[in-house]
Amino acid sequence: MNATAQISTPNARRYLGQFVKHFAHKLPFARHETNEHGEVEFPLGLCTLDASEQRLSIIVNAGTPEQITRLKQVVDRHLLRFAHREPLSINWQ
Repeated sequence: MNATAQISTPNARRYLGQFVKHFAHKLPFARHETNEHGEVEFPLGLCTLDASEQRLSIIVNAGTPEQITRLKQVVDRHLLRFAHREPLSINWQ
């Protein structure tokens, strides 16, 4: 099971880098040095992020609907905190 979100922002690469670095000390992760791609492996499932100049794309994969919901909440909470100067709109599909 998965859910996806596309976020329009000129700070996509910065947010990707902040997100991955935030969890890097306690969870398995991967991050491209230019912050174009990153992954964080949560106990609930995998969060994959891709960033371009104007868009942050996120895919969360988990085994159950409950895990997807919880993982989306974790992603939302952290990204909104990192983007406190910018009103982000995160719409999951």
